[in-house]
Amino acid sequence: MLDVAAVAESILDRESPRTQTWAACVFGLPPQRVGRWLGAIAGLHDFGKAIPGFQFKWPDGQRADEQAGLPFKSAALNVHRHDLASAALLRYQLQALYSNAGWIGTVASALGAHHGYMPNLLEIRDGRPRNEGPEWDRARSEILHAYWTALEPGDGPALDDLPLPAIAWFAGLTSVADWIGSNTDWFPLGERADSLTEHYTQARALADSALDAIGWPAYRPLLAGEADTETLIRRILGRPESSVMARPLQIAADRLLDQADGPVLMIVEAPMGEGKTELALLAHLRLQARHGHRGLYLALPTQATGNAMFDRTLAFLRQLAPGVQLDIQLVHGATRLDERIQRLRGVDASPAESIACSAWFSQRKRPLLSPYGVGTVDQALFATLNVKHHFVRLWGLANRVVVLDEIHAYDTYTSGLIEALLRWLKPLGCSVILMSATLPAQRRAALLDAWGARDRPETPYPRLLMAREGETLAEHVACRRLEPIRVSGIAEDLETLATAALDALAGGGCGLVLVNTVQRAQDLYRALRGRVEDPGEILLFHARFPADERAVREREVLARFGPVASAQRPARCLLIATQVAEQSLDLDFDFMLSDLAPVDLLLQRAGRLHRHERARPAAHAEPHLRIAGLLNERPPELTDTAWGFVYDPYVLYCTWGVLLHEPVWRLPEDIDRLVQAVYSGDPFEEDDRPDFVATLDKALGEHYAKTQTQRQQAFNVAIDAEDEPQNAYNQKPRANEDREGGGIPVVTRLGEESLTVVPVFVSEDGWRLTDSDGPFDPTEILDDALARRLFARQVRLSRKGVLHDLLALPLPRGFEEHPLLRHLRPLPLIDGRAELGGLTVCLDPELGIVYASSSPSQEAS
Repeated sequence: MLDVAAVAESILDRESPRTQTWAACVFGLPPQRVGRWLGAIAGLHDFGKAIPGFQFKWPDGQRADEQAGLPFKSAALNVHRHDLASAALLRYQLQALYSNAGWIGTVASALGAHHGYMPNLLEIRDGRPRNEGPEWDRARSEILHAYWTALEPGDGPALDDLPLPAIAWFAGLTSVADWIGSNTDWFPLGERADSLTEHYTQARALADSALDAIGWPAYRPLLAGEADTETLIRRILGRPESSVMARPLQIAADRLLDQADGPVLMIVEAPMGEGKTELALLAHLRLQARHGHRGLYLALPTQATGNAMFDRTLAFLRQLAPGVQLDIQLVHGATRLDERIQRLRGVDASPAESIACSAWFSQRKRPLLSPYGVGTVDQALFATLNVKHHFVRLWGLANRVVVLDEIHAYDTYTSGLIEALLRWLKPLGCSVILMSATLPAQRRAALLDAWGARDRPETPYPRLLMAREGETLAEHVACRRLEPIRVSGIAEDLETLATAALDALAGGGCGLVLVNTVQRAQDLYRALRGRVEDPGEILLFHARFPADERAVREREVLARFGPVASAQRPARCLLIATQVAEQSLDLDFDFMLSDLAPVDLLLQRAGRLHRHERARPAAHAEPHLRIAGLLNERPPELTDTAWGFVYDPYVLYCTWGVLLHEPVWRLPEDIDRLVQAVYSGDPFEEDDRPDFVATLDKALGEHYAKTQTQRQQAFNVAIDAEDEPQNAYNQKPRANEDREGGGIPVVTRLGEESLTVVPVFVSEDGWRLTDSDGPFDPTEILDDALARRLFARQVRLSRKGVLHDLLALPLPRGFEEHPLLRHLRPLPLIDGRAELGGLTVCLDPELGIVYASSSPSQEAS
């Protein structure tokens, strides 16, 4: 208990002074004592081990207890959960120290949560041993007295109760301190001094050594002193030359940030390519310097966009903190596949860097504890769900600058979880930056409501909103005008799309065909690869490749079409891609064809057309977006294309109805008008298509039903930060993430259930990772090198029948007993194929995972 208390106090000593001030304010304690008091309470988490049911688990310990006069009555042995016993017993034991303190019950519950879930009142009641005998109660009183005397934490909070965010934050601190303080490599068992006070002094020294070994840095703001906007933008970009100028959007944001008198919510609505990412990094520097935020988390929609942002953030930290020890984590499910992370962990014998990626922080549930991180929004959203140790994620996010990019890109369910997250982040002292080029008005209003923002001024697009305590400030920003984009429609069938793509490619340059499903991407690639002289002119990119192959393709895409691709940019090339190329990847194309999609996503796609300043082929001097399905003579076909399974049919019909009358897009002026016309208007009020009315009415009804259902689903699963602590977890199912043991599955995004698999080739002499590899026996324990290679080949599938059959297969010992593989499922391929769910599943070296037959419910990327 003393060791864990020491770790908790040492952690708080390394945090921002603002974290300590926040904790002192929330817990009603003097700042100079809050660390010792919270550490002392955290150390009590294992107080419940002093019960007969727990001591009975260790025969030698039981005999020693009996010699000391403690009885082991059989009636008391059935209560053995020490976490629940801690919560139950401390409700009474702490009353001896702090009489009539209303906060004791909720603090005791937080201590009982250190194994993962906040206990309910019934569990706590049943966690108290019965009929154990008075000797046990006297022994526990002596333990508490000795412990409290050694620490001398002083008076407790002068509060009747504590809000839920404070309780969850404290539960997170307790769990983290327990993980570290229980590690015998850092804290050898046994007494280390002649008195408990001296033991604690040594424990503090061991705690500091443990935190150093972990790579837990002491707080240090990146920005020392003041600097003007231009200087900071140059430093962020790593380009000190005076020719680099701050964008108007960044200058306006800096003006608003100068009026931030505490944590803020900033909503940035501006066109693609206006420097929103640099604005977010600038905001972090300013807010951290002025308000003591402990770090930064950049939350992206996908793993691919997170991977791309990681490099930019790493470069930013190297520019702003040269020679300073900092930790950064890449936070998503495939982090272990990333070679950059291996280098930053120092496991490949590369020279040590000041910026590191601690292996301890990288373990499951821990990455958000690191002060700097880039990853998916899902990792932050798990903090709002009743998954194991959700409060550890909340502790990690507390007092951070949290950036959510592409905030428009989520359905009603995920958007509801984002709103729940905002209700947590504000009381936890965070500043939040929300960014989008295409945000519907009702979404903006919901986000501001979740933050509790008031006085919302009407401001034209492009705009900045900053909600500080008591008011919302706004500013309109003049962004650069882009060359008008001509928009035309073509039929949605693949033959028409292929012919149009080849015609555009004949004019030279680099083009993108962005389709809505993996199946269409694969079929289109098949149709085109035999119709070009050089197969290298056609590139396929989607999410159904094994992860290592997908990473190679992602790097190739960025090398050919990214901002620094001039040397490698081909004279002629066509990328066929799904939505993986839609968001946050900084790509630039001379021409573009796209499947019909919701208007906000089409505008995002259009942002990749003529994005960078460069010479264009004469045939593509004018930006031109061709949209499959945008035909005046009929509505788009949504079933055979599977578009209606990927996107809301009503939103697609509204997009079609609006864009039929918009042959030229002038950006940024038209962005907001088009988005609001689709999401807030009714483009069919005067429509003269009587044959279409029934289809539209059906789609509208389904749209309302789906929206309401998703809103209710989010409400049902998200823990509300504004609830009373004793009620907040009632009716919130205990859940798991990614098939982790215990609880029901829970997701941060709706859609078809998916499963992460590893394709393996089965032969008579064993399994092979690839055709050219030697065999291995999956029933034997696998060595780490092979396990890492298998882990690197993972791919996510979502066909229901395929999943059903794969889950019915026994998990071989080699997977089940290796920590890297136990959450993965092998996809056994015999002669390169598997018969699953009524489909033939193949792994094609050019196409990725292929289903031999198609069905209407194609999965999107």
